[in-house]
Amino acid sequence: MIKVSVMYPSGDDATFDMDYYKTKHMEIVDRTIKPARWDIESGINGPYIAVGNLYFESMEAMQAGMGSAGEALADVPNFTNAESAVQVSQIVDS
Repeated sequence: MIKVSVMYPSGDDATFDMDYYKTKHMEIVDRTIKPARWDIESGINGPYIAVGNLYFESMEAMQAGMGSAGEALADVPNFTNAESAVQVSQIVDS
């Protein structure tokens, strides 16, 4: 399983609309990128306001999904002004 973590950094001027992210942005992600599943983390303390995790059955599925990310990427300014960092990982155990 492949996990793509999209991490939105906190900061004095960082904004993040969690309600929009959960109800509108993730609907776009589901429809266009088509992960097997996803979850959202809300930062309590630390360097990130929020982290969105997308899970894919294979590297090929992840590459295909991310190739369709245009609409989701265009939606980012609707919920945050933060520049995200992305981590791609292989799940080795759960």
